[in-house]
Amino acid sequence: MTLKTTSVSDFPDAFADKRAETGVGYMDDQQDPVDMLLRLKDVRKAAHSAATFQSGAAPGRIVIPSEVAIRDTRQIPFEVDPPEHKSYRDLLNPWFKRPLDESYQQKLQAIIDDIIDSALKTDSLDVVSEFALPLQSKALTLLLNTSMDKAQTWIDWGTHVFRSDDSDLDGDKANILYDYIDAEIDKAMVSPGEDLYSVLLASEVDGKKMTKEEVKGVMILTFAGGRDTVINAITNSIAYFSENASDLQRLHDEPEIVNRAVEELIRYFAPLTQMGRVATQDTVVCEHAVKADSRISLCWASANRDEKTFEEPNKVDFDRKVNPHVSFGFSTHNCLGATHARQILRQLVVSLADKVGQLDTIDADENVERLGEFSRKVGFNRLQARFTAK
Repeated sequence: MTLKTTSVSDFPDAFADKRAETGVGYMDDQQDPVDMLLRLKDVRKAAHSAATFQSGAAPGRIVIPSEVAIRDTRQIPFEVDPPEHKSYRDLLNPWFKRPLDESYQQKLQAIIDDIIDSALKTDSLDVVSEFALPLQSKALTLLLNTSMDKAQTWIDWGTHVFRSDDSDLDGDKANILYDYIDAEIDKAMVSPGEDLYSVLLASEVDGKKMTKEEVKGVMILTFAGGRDTVINAITNSIAYFSENASDLQRLHDEPEIVNRAVEELIRYFAPLTQMGRVATQDTVVCEHAVKADSRISLCWASANRDEKTFEEPNKVDFDRKVNPHVSFGFSTHNCLGATHARQILRQLVVSLADKVGQLDTIDADENVERLGEFSRKVGFNRLQARFTAK
């Protein structure tokens, strides 16, 4: 679907009516139905109730669309419940907090500056494939502490490692990632370095050395979990600034608001629509019966527009005082890569404000998710835009 340039930053709330009526939606997913929780209160409560709504079901089952058919490796710590989850999380948190280090931020800034400078030298470019994808891939080299030349391989994979143009679940494409990770782990076993593969192989959890399968589970999550979500966040933010130049100028004039602005962009665009859980017992949500071993979804995108919490939820407001968004999840299983994603966006929007005088969208093709009774715009397949220097 091709859009007019007057509406690229408009991301309608697909769930408003159902959220107000019942608080629960429904979708089928490969004959494994999903009850979608739409209200912020219910989403947070279910996310916090790991004993009732588990993450440690069959590998791939809590992802929507389900990945049960394409993998049997458990993503760690994402698909592990307490108390084991905490042991993995305690090991991984220091590594994934490294984007807060000044030296890390300096390297990230060099990547961002290079990509923006290249954009300013072209007449126009596709923000998805020529800006956001390279930025996400090159930034990932910092997170993994590996060489920058690896990024081109990841760029060649495209915007999603499990999906292709004609399929929401592409097993052949997924195997490219799995084989790649297996090969990188094998290299690290033979010749350890300072990269994440090597660090994990040398680590212990609860007194036991991590297995190759556990390391693979962490790496699959690291590659897949922060790929199209970060790409969406970058692309959608640029689309917003192309139609709201005053907010970009404001970030230049008031850089102290950057954290608030980034949180608001993340709330509004919610780059990941939902994540599943599996009920461990019969229960009730919003007077709706949920049977044991059935799936629910924590619909982050709906919860982020809940009018009972957010004043004018369909408006981007950099002065929003109350912003308990759940774009990075909530409670035990909040996103491991949230620090990395936030840091990319913080440095990116400040750099855009400093370097870019005007952003013009030329053409756009929406990426619309079909979610049972709902259709939700999550980003773009293509966003052709022109960057003009200050």
